[in-house]
Amino acid sequence: MKLRHFIILLLFSNWFTACEGQGEFGNNRLGLQKTISMPSVKGRIDHMDVNLRAGLVYMAALGNNSLEVIDVTNGKVIHSIKGLDEPQGVAYIPQHNEIFIANGGNGRCDFYNGTSFEKVASIQLSSDADDVRYDSANNKIYVGYGNGGIAIIDANAHKQVGDIKLPGHPEGFQLDVRINRLFANVPDANVIAVIDLNKRALIDQWKNNGNANFPMAIDTVNHTLFIGYRHPAKVVVLDARDGMILGSSAAVEDMDDLYFNADSKEIFVSGGGGYINVFKQDLKNLRQVSNILTRNGARTSLLIPQPKLFILAVRGRSGKDAELLVYKINP
Repeated sequence: MKLRHFIILLLFSNWFTACEGQGEFGNNRLGLQKTISMPSVKGRIDHMDVNLRAGLVYMAALGNNSLEVIDVTNGKVIHSIKGLDEPQGVAYIPQHNEIFIANGGNGRCDFYNGTSFEKVASIQLSSDADDVRYDSANNKIYVGYGNGGIAIIDANAHKQVGDIKLPGHPEGFQLDVRINRLFANVPDANVIAVIDLNKRALIDQWKNNGNANFPMAIDTVNHTLFIGYRHPAKVVVLDARDGMILGSSAAVEDMDDLYFNADSKEIFVSGGGGYINVFKQDLKNLRQVSNILTRNGARTSLLIPQPKLFILAVRGRSGKDAELLVYKINP
C-alpha cells in the first residue's frame, strides 16, 4: 500500500512539475527593450494592431472603454479614443489611414481617421463584435460577432457586404486566401469551423482535440494551423487542408494570443499563466525553446515580424499601473 501511494505521489509530482512548475529557459530569445507605463488604463486589455509606418500600436482597452494609441519608438501613449463600449478587435487600414474598432458591448464597428482620430463611419452589428482580420489584397474586413457570425465589411465603402453563419460565437480566426478558406475557433460548439470564402458559407466543422480553443495562427505557405487550447493548455498543429493533427505540445495556461513567425518558423504564445512560450517548428512537430516569465494575467500580445518585436500588454493590478512590454526578438 505504501509503495502504491509513493508511485501515485511520484506521478502526480512529475505531472505538476511538467505542467505548472516549469522554470524559465531560453530567456535570450526575447530581450526586453522598454516598458511603457499606462497609468490611465484600467481593467481588461484585449487585441492590438500596428501602424508600421508611424511606429504606432493600437490597443483595445476593453475594461477602460478606450482605444490607446502608443508610440512604441518613443515609449509613450500619444492619444486615447474614449467613449467606446468594451472594444475588443482592432485593425489598422493603411490604404486609408484608418483605425477600425469592434465594440463588444453594443456590437458597433467604428472607423477613425488615423491622424485626427475623428470618427469617419460606423456599422452596427447585432452584438458582441470581437476579433478582426483585414484582407488588404481585397480590402475586406472580417469581424467575428454575436452568437455565431462573421461579418464581411468593405473597407473602401464602409459597408457590410456579407455575413457568414457559424454554430457559435467565433474567437480567434485566420484567413488563407491562397486556398480561399477562413478558419474559426468556435469553443461553444467545440469545433473549428471551415468557411469557403468564395461561397461565404460554412463547409466543414472539425471536432476539437481539447476544450476552450481560443487563439489561432496560420502558416499560409504550408497550409498549417496552430490552435491554442486552454483545457488542457496546449498548442495543436493541424493540416489546414483536411484538419489532420500533425503534432501538439503543452503550453502556458490561459493563453489568449498565438502567432506564427514565418521568418524563423517559430510560434509565440502569451498566456495569463504568466509566461511567454516560444516553440520551434521542426518539420511538423513543435519543440519548446523558451519559457519566459512575465506577470500573471498578462495574456494579450502582438507579434511584429519587422522590425522583429513582440509586444505584451500587462493589465494594471495590486497597485501597479498597466504596462506595455516591448521585447526585441533576438537571433
